[in-house]
Amino acid sequence: MKVLLTVEAYINEPYVAPQPFQTQYRSLQKNKQVVIVGAGPAGLFAALRLLEHGLMPIIVERGKDIRQRRRDLAAINKQHIVNPHSNYCFGEGGAGTYSDGKLYTRSYKRGDIRSVLEIFVEHGADENILVEAHPHIGTNKLPKIIGAMRNVILQHGGEIRYNTHVEDLLVHQGVVRGVAARNVESGDAETVEGNAVILATGHSARDVYKLLQRKDILVEAKPFAVGVRAEHPQALIDCIQYHCEPKDHDKLREHLPAASYSLVHQAVAGSSQHGVYSFCMCPGGIIAPCATEQEQVVTNGWSPSKRNNPYANSGIVVEVKDEDLKPYKQHGALAGLALQETMERTAWEAGGKTQTAPAQRLKDFVSGKVSASLPDCSYQPGVAPAPLHELLPPFVANALNEGFRAFGRKMKGYLVDDAICVGVETRTSSPVRIPRDANTLQHPQVQGLYPSAEGAGYAGGIVSAAMDGRKVADAIAATL
Repeated sequence: MKVLLTVEAYINEPYVAPQPFQTQYRSLQKNKQVVIVGAGPAGLFAALRLLEHGLMPIIVERGKDIRQRRRDLAAINKQHIVNPHSNYCFGEGGAGTYSDGKLYTRSYKRGDIRSVLEIFVEHGADENILVEAHPHIGTNKLPKIIGAMRNVILQHGGEIRYNTHVEDLLVHQGVVRGVAARNVESGDAETVEGNAVILATGHSARDVYKLLQRKDILVEAKPFAVGVRAEHPQALIDCIQYHCEPKDHDKLREHLPAASYSLVHQAVAGSSQHGVYSFCMCPGGIIAPCATEQEQVVTNGWSPSKRNNPYANSGIVVEVKDEDLKPYKQHGALAGLALQETMERTAWEAGGKTQTAPAQRLKDFVSGKVSASLPDCSYQPGVAPAPLHELLPPFVANALNEGFRAFGRKMKGYLVDDAICVGVETRTSSPVRIPRDANTLQHPQVQGLYPSAEGAGYAGGIVSAAMDGRKVADAIAATL
């Protein structure tokens, strides 16, 4: 066994114990308000950073607070009811709070990763995330940390308005003055004014892209990927990755964590090659229902802090190219969004028009036959046998077929009867980018409008979104 460590050494000098990280906040200039649309990691970290600059953040969040969201998640899992404003994607903390928990990022050039991790620790995260190679808080622990961040924002003069859905941007002579919103419970309309507006809405707020397109505010298509969730028994993945026999597994796991994997393959699909790769791999994890509308089925994955669930799941996705979007070209820059919506509705229909997901044994998918039965699966709303190999767009199905075969050669035992693929994984990232000036970070057509993080196409996870939120807050402070 080989262990890789990064150490800080003190040679011929006294050891200096690290000081607890504590953010210093300035007195607010209440005449300088910044409206933040979305209370995900970008929105929360932007708000905290604005408070450091003495600027007043007003967060407008369409969903509920962290505790009340749980009821809506339970309704999805048990009753198959999707609240379009409060679900796994929308609500305080954003998508990552209840459907992820991983803090690992490769975005070293986007900002100060250490400062983001320190802020998490400051608000209750285990300080081990400061030294771990793949830091992970866990979906079961993130809600408490998000709640602590909210309390700090409120205690220092910021505002958070839950159940408030932004319906329009207030733009006058090329300058944004705030947002027009509506309370999703009472139906009351309100205007929220500010000196700047941060769009930190996440990649599932499709109404924001459509709003911008209607207002002739530039949006652009960007690369993304779609596919399925693949799930295996965690013990099987452990044995493959740790090269052990099943009889030795329990003893091995006393000393080693649940194993993960990372796979990639270039598949020939149609007239060109398509990358097929694992995405958001969740050892000891659970497949979550992440639809944001009633007539959709969408999957994602998450892991508890101990990663002790008996299953391992990962998105296995195919890159989408311009040629694949020709059937949706009438949608312009939103063609990729139209592809996503088509796949999600097809999955909903195949699952019986509930949150039951269409699924297939991995070997049956590769063989092109419907599974007579399905293995146990962590997806709580349930799975139903369906011909995913026929339901997926042909370029996706063909590339996945080749990819699964290649993965079976790379990981002996990966392509087995006990493995299941569940449809569909469509929200790996936004298919749309909201452009911004590289220097000011403002939209090129609208002064004071700051697209941010994953929903705008500038981040891909909790940490990179948090870094981008802080970066945008700094840009606003420099302007105001």
